[in-house]
Amino acid sequence: MMKTGKERIIFPLDVASIEAARKYIELLAEGVGLFKVGLELFVRCGPEIIDFIHRQTAARVFLDLKLHDIPATVGRAMSRIADLGVAFATVHVGETPRMLEAAVEGGAGRVGILGVTVLTSVSAKDLESSGYRSIYYDDVPQLVLHRALQAHAAGCTGVICSGHEAGQIKDRFGKDFLAVTPGIRPAWSINEKEDQRRITTPAQAINAGADYLVIGRPIRDAADPLQAAARIADEIEDVS
Repeated sequence: MMKTGKERIIFPLDVASIEAARKYIELLAEGVGLFKVGLELFVRCGPEIIDFIHRQTAARVFLDLKLHDIPATVGRAMSRIADLGVAFATVHVGETPRMLEAAVEGGAGRVGILGVTVLTSVSAKDLESSGYRSIYYDDVPQLVLHRALQAHAAGCTGVICSGHEAGQIKDRFGKDFLAVTPGIRPAWSINEKEDQRRITTPAQAINAGADYLVIGRPIRDAADPLQAAARIADEIEDVS
């Protein structure tokens, strides 16, 4: 069944308090498909904020903690995350495939495991300074594809990638391997102070094959956030 434009929008609750989070949850409950709970909010509020979303809305939860530890720890943590009833959770595609396999095993099919490939804030220069080989910092999509291969082989549900790599991932791994894309900026919202390096518009990302779009600032900073979400949903549906 084809998802609506609204269902493809993930709104990140990048706020520091449960009061601020509740404000956006109540405001956008009918405008987005998922709410993303990240590290800052989860450290502050814990599972309480997930319970609130489930009680007050029909939206699903994307728990974005980007697990990265020894396989045994990641596996146990993902098992506890699965108990929370969230739709998706993240794990870094790091040093060892065993960590990814442990995450998938811990999730036991109760939560979609998304592998974080290369953060959209990372540039080629950042990768070079971190000691990566030139094959990867000269061609960032090559590194993303390599890590997506690891995630796919481990049994992950999909990956987090920029809109620039979504098409390659779909071509390589098929339509059932999800591409969740942050760094989304509608043309009417882009400014010169971005900390994201590899951004795309909603239409560009969907055309490339993205399944879900993480969209924060263009909605949060709008004069009418619910109207901004509706405008983005319309743009998604126009190209779906």
